[in-house]
Amino acid sequence: MADSERLSAPGCWLACTSFSRTKKGILLFAEIILCLVILICFSASTTSAYSSLSVIEMICAAVLLVFYTCDLHSKISFINWPWTDFFRSLIATILYLITSIVVLVEGRGSSRVVAGILGLLATLLFGYDAYITFPLKQQRHTAAPTDPTDGP
Repeated sequence: MADSERLSAPGCWLACTSFSRTKKGILLFAEIILCLVILICFSASTTSAYSSLSVIEMICAAVLLVFYTCDLHSKISFINWPWTDFFRSLIATILYLITSIVVLVEGRGSSRVVAGILGLLATLLFGYDAYITFPLKQQRHTAAPTDPTDGP
């Protein structure tokens, strides 16, 4: 390995890990972990019919985490990433809420009840993600100058 490659490796590592320290990075990582735990709970139950939601949301969150971590979202400009992330988290919020209510009403088996309760927690987590990534909320307008610009 050349000296220039060795010197650029820490910078590359720093660039790749800097997103994981942000609020959005921690939130995406928490979504992946929570989806994995819900998937395990649904798989441990007698019927794993609801596990597909956890798999799909875990994959979507992991893809977005990789795109944001590697800064690929700035290189692929034909996708509107804030709206994509907002709709992903909004749809996940709605689907986890419906699935959790159905699972808790059925209430067969302790692992399904735990998965339903964790699904409600995932509803809150994805809802918070949708709230902080709402694109229109992030647009800031500069205040109009009130002082004349041509002197006193």
